[in-house]
Amino acid sequence: MCGRYTLVISLEELMLRFFIGETALPFHGPQYNIAPGQMVLAVISDGKQNRLGELKWGLVPPWADDPKIGSRMLNARAETASSKPAFREALRRKRCLIPADGFYEWQASEDGKQPMRITLNNGEPFAMAGLYETWISPTGEKLSTCTVLTTEPNELMRSIHNRMPVILRREDEPLWLDRSIQDPVKLEQMLIPFPAEEMTAYRVGREVGSVRHDSPACIEPLVLPDSLIE
Repeated sequence: MCGRYTLVISLEELMLRFFIGETALPFHGPQYNIAPGQMVLAVISDGKQNRLGELKWGLVPPWADDPKIGSRMLNARAETASSKPAFREALRRKRCLIPADGFYEWQASEDGKQPMRITLNNGEPFAMAGLYETWISPTGEKLSTCTVLTTEPNELMRSIHNRMPVILRREDEPLWLDRSIQDPVKLEQMLIPFPAEEMTAYRVGREVGSVRHDSPACIEPLVLPDSLIE
């Protein structure tokens, strides 16, 4: 599962990284504890250029009777997305990149679950594979939502959690956004665990467990007493 992540780079850095020429977003500040149900930044392609916008995290299928179903659609398993009614059409036609520069996962320990922050070794932002949909209410209101695809853990993540978000290789990002590619087999070839040797993980404070905490303190490495250091 992927249930929390970070995006602390500036809007200008984000636009440069994901080849965004212009955006209607007025401002993007550092986000240290992005949580389900919030509006999150996402990149889609209109066939000519990449576009940056906001989607609510928690996918609501077009056929849903109640948008509350989105709280159960935070993640989509890469192995089964092509066969699930909630995700199969989005996998074919409505794919997006969800920018991040780290994500959190909770590792079981003797004194409870220890939050970990996982990043790339170089600290650079990356793209999680996402799907999006637009739900229209009976009164005509539109709700645009998304979900994060997950896959089996790599060697680094295996000791932390049994799932991890799909982090796309840079060369696969344009392919993921290309709507002309609709073959599930071709798409699933991109939905694999990111190389463990290119990632790192470190302990952070338990405050990150509350969405009320959204500050640089969330990503600070946890300093343990010498007696607890493995």
